[in-house]
Amino acid sequence: QVQLVESGGGLVQAGGSLRLSCATSGRTASSAGTAWFRQAPGQERSLVAAIRSNDNTYYSDSVKGRFSISRDNAKNTLFLQMNSLEPEDTAVYYCAGGLGYLSSYRFSGNYNYWGQGTQVTVSS
Repeated sequence: QVQLVESGGGLVQAGGSLRLSCATSGRTASSAGTAWFRQAPGQERSLVAAIRSNDNTYYSDSVKGRFSISRDNAKNTLFLQMNSLEPEDTAVYYCAGGLGYLSSYRFSGNYNYWGQGTQVTVSS
């Protein structure tokens, strides 16, 4: 059974840092890519960062230069290092896996597996 389990969310002051982790099963690790999405109240789920099987990384414009996506293949774990956090980063963050090899990393519908989400709250 495929599982993705996030951890590392919490409450932090603006300017602070958090590191999210996502423990994935081997099947998701063998897909074309994994990603982090986020969803704030009343908003659609949107891409934060993605990493493909060839290690190419992609970031939304709003987090570029502040966030970093990485993975540890030996431990089947995906990470999101978040620095210089802003109140606008407040959202539930989701780990996604199972991207198809011919699919765009940008769209949530192209990922087959999802974690339960972890809340990140940034206070001003």
